[in-house]
Amino acid sequence: MDSKVMFKLSYGLYVLTASEEDRDNGCIINTALQVTGNPNRISITVNKMNHTHDMIKRTGCFNVSMLTEQVSFDVIKNFGFQSGKTVNKFEDYEGYLRADNGIIYLTKFCNGFISAKVFKEIDLGTHTMFISDVTDGKIISDIPSVTYDFYQKNIKPAPAKTEKKGWICKICGYVHESEELPEDFICPICKHGAADFEKL
Repeated sequence: MDSKVMFKLSYGLYVLTASEEDRDNGCIINTALQVTGNPNRISITVNKMNHTHDMIKRTGCFNVSMLTEQVSFDVIKNFGFQSGKTVNKFEDYEGYLRADNGIIYLTKFCNGFISAKVFKEIDLGTHTMFISDVTDGKIISDIPSVTYDFYQKNIKPAPAKTEKKGWICKICGYVHESEELPEDFICPICKHGAADFEKL
């Protein structure tokens, strides 16, 4: 199977934020969608390795900021390629406010946000799906939302030429130097599995 076919699904990129005991955090997700209109509910699916995942499990609340086609790769790196367990992702970040639920949402490179409260959790193994009631939302701009396909073609830098041998992550460009890639290998940068690697 050509695993790149999954990139053709028309999903976007979002910054998922949570807050707990005066600590803010956020991560990149590509799975957020409306599941019902009445009641107004959305679902998000979050990797269990993300600190934001654990914060949402404990607090039951989150915000989703919809990124635009103008988003810079630095934003993706800040929220997607480092862990909130060890880094304060908002320390030097400019362009955010707090919603009525007390959780940060982005105002820069963002065309809207949704606040939600978890209604139900579904364990998906490596991820948890949170089905949630929408509690608030706001349109910030009319700039088009970024899709994953647009990110792959226009925002993500082309892989640097390298003499290294091994396996490269198709998501973030991390290179794992080895002859074989274990089936259970997880990228240390973006947390994607072996299926998202290709041989150099």
